Amino acid sequence: MGSSPSAPPGAERDLAAGATVPRSAWRRPSPRRVRAVRNRLREIYGIPSAAPHRRPVEELVLTVLSQSTSDRNRDVAFLRLRRRFATWEEVRDAPLAEVEAAIRPGGLSRVKSARIQDVLRALPDPVSLDALADGPVPAARDALCALPGVGRKTAACVLLFSFGMRDVPVDTHVSRVATRLGLLRPGGPFDELHDELLAMTPRGQELELHV
Repeated sequence: MGSSPSAPPGAERDLAAGATVPRSAWRRPSPRRVRAVRNRLREIYGIPSAAPHRRPVEELVLTVLSQSTSDRNRDVAFLRLRRRFATWEEVRDAPLAEVEAAIRPGGLSRVKSARIQDVLRALPDPVSLDALADGPVPAARDALCALPGVGRKTAACVLLFSFGMRDVPVDTHVSRVATRLGLLRPGGPFDELHDELLAMTPRGQELELHV
C-alpha cells in the first residue's frame, strides 16, 4: 500500500468500493475483510518480492531523507551523501554545511542534515545499530524511537527492512489507502494506526501490506 507498481485504471476505486465509511461509522475490520483486501491487492499487484536488505544505519538515514520528497530525490541525496563521505563517522563529524550540500537534492536539506547528525551522535562509536538485531521487537522499537527525531514510521522501516522484524510502517500513502479500504479509522493518530495495522496483519505479510 506504499510505493506500489502501477495498477490498472480504476483499481484503487474498485478496491475501495463500499469500504470508505464516515469516521463515526468505522468499525475494526474482521480477519475475513483483511484477507479479502489482501487477496484483491495480490490480484492487482502480485506478491512483492523480499525487501532490499540495507544496513540499519543506512535504512535510518534513507528514511530521514525520504521525508517530504520523492523516492528519486531521496535516492539521489543518499547517493551523494555516500559519495561525499566514506563513513558514517565522517558524516557525524563533518561541518553541517557540507552534509547539507551533499543532500540538497532531497529537499529540506538544512533540517535533514541536522537531524541526521543528531541521530548519528546519539549512536555508539563506531556508528552502528547492530546491537538491536537480537533484541525483542518492542525493545528495538523503543531504542529507535528514543533517538532524536525518530518516530514510529522511521523505526518501523528499520525494523522491517533491515532486521526483518515484525512491523508495518504507516506513512501518509499507506494511511490514505488503508483508510480508503476501511482497514484504518479515519483521522487516527499515526502511532495508533501503526498498532492497528500491525495487529491485523498476519505474520509474514508485513511487507506485503505495507508495499
